[in-house]
Amino acid sequence: MADALIGLGGNLGDVPATFVAALDRLAAAGVRVVTRSSNWRTPPWGLTRQPPFVNACVRVATTLEPQALLALLLATESDLGRVRTIRWGPRAIDLDLLDVDGRVVAEPNLTLPHPRLAERAFVLVPLAEIVPDRLIGGRRVADLLAAVDTTGIERLPPDPAEG
Repeated sequence: MADALIGLGGNLGDVPATFVAALDRLAAAGVRVVTRSSNWRTPPWGLTRQPPFVNACVRVATTLEPQALLALLLATESDLGRVRTIRWGPRAIDLDLLDVDGRVVAEPNLTLPHPRLAERAFVLVPLAEIVPDRLIGGRRVADLLAAVDTTGIERLPPDPAEG
């Protein structure tokens, strides 16, 4: 079993419900959620003239290789209404493969660890909630978080739909 980290995000529609649907699809494919962060309201990143995002992270156990897990994430995004038109633009769902067992992968469509993870507070805040001591790229998640600006990020109350 591989130990993988996935970032979830979105700012269109009922994002918490979309997260639940995404995680249900992953579970149906044999990807087991081990730990899930809270949902966090985060300011937009990259393209800032759009609604705030909701972000979360999960730690999962899977028998899928990284490329197959990425393919599943992309198919899940598509099935749940993700349309890729504007880079860093509004979206119903975004599923990012952040790390798989600390592997280093450099392939045309997959880089692990995620290449922009260390600069993204919207990923590091929920990630530090669930795996603060995990080493990614040789650094603890908590240390990566301490090096970024977390202004405007706030924990959302638990969603009853998440059980």
